[in-house]
Amino acid sequence: MDRVKNSVGIWAFGGNATRFMPAGYHPDAVEEDMVEKTKRVVDGLGELVDGYEYHYPGEVNEENVEKVKQALGSAALYCIALGLFNNPKYALGTFINPDKKLREETIAITKKGVELAAEVGAKFIIWPGGEGYNYPFQIPYAEVWGYFIDAIVQTVDKANELGVTVLLEHKNSEPAMRILMRDIGMTMFVINKVKEKGVNVDNLKVNMDWQHLIMNGEPLGEYASLLASEGLLGHQHGNSGWGSFDDDNMVGASFFMQTLELALTLRRYGYGRNGERVGFDLFPYTEDQVEAVRRSIYQWEYIDSLAAKIDDKALTRAQEAHDAVAAYDAVYRALGLDDAFIRTVHESRRKG
Repeated sequence: MDRVKNSVGIWAFGGNATRFMPAGYHPDAVEEDMVEKTKRVVDGLGELVDGYEYHYPGEVNEENVEKVKQALGSAALYCIALGLFNNPKYALGTFINPDKKLREETIAITKKGVELAAEVGAKFIIWPGGEGYNYPFQIPYAEVWGYFIDAIVQTVDKANELGVTVLLEHKNSEPAMRILMRDIGMTMFVINKVKEKGVNVDNLKVNMDWQHLIMNGEPLGEYASLLASEGLLGHQHGNSGWGSFDDDNMVGASFFMQTLELALTLRRYGYGRNGERVGFDLFPYTEDQVEAVRRSIYQWEYIDSLAAKIDDKALTRAQEAHDAVAAYDAVYRALGLDDAFIRTVHESRRKG
């Protein structure tokens, strides 16, 4: 299978602020305008990256899009993501805000973002990080869920008019402590509710952010397989972490075996043949930003190359029998644990 093209979120190259370092670990990046940042990143990563992703309206918008495209050179503006979650005006949510005027305002902004995506040929990501609550008793759940579903319905309806693919991305918390669309099941629930409203969902897919799944204890390979079988696997955001927070660390730094299984799963389903990509959503706190992304690209493509070496027929036989020992024999042979290595293990005992 040909290499699956990639993309990188431009937000990886910002100030990388945290609540303990509000000025950011990379203060120089804070002063860059988006065109300068894009040039710096494209110059640093060159041929390694096929496309980039931007938040709307903060990182890319109608005023700067042409200059951003020029700075990208031959790289694509692959995804535009809705990015209102960092505006204090929407502290109580955008689509679910208790103020009807703000709800209508944000839906209008979202539709403009979809229009821009159509103009540049990009996909449109909705990550509803601010759509939730922080405390029990805080919100009227059913009413708020109704607001949220209605906003997605209106967005998808607009996207269908313009031929834009919409990608839903779940997460369990942050910035809202309890995000409504917090797991894969709730994401599929949202898609089904949109369909129930009579809106065509052929262009409504899922963006799998690996660390968002890992935080939930959601298995990467299993859920990628389920989404692919339902025709919902639209995009990937590659990263890793410790499993309890959205670390957005370099790919393969942790949860290596799950990442390897995901690579095999994507291969089995022919991911990429319809233009899908593996995007990288990283947050290099203290690392050199360009080098952290570069390392993630190398490590992902190495993991993918290992997946290609697995004897898929042997693994399939083992999986059909639910034989974990035989499955790991097939996997570890691809990693180098072959008959020759096994002989050295036994020989070391005899010599001892």
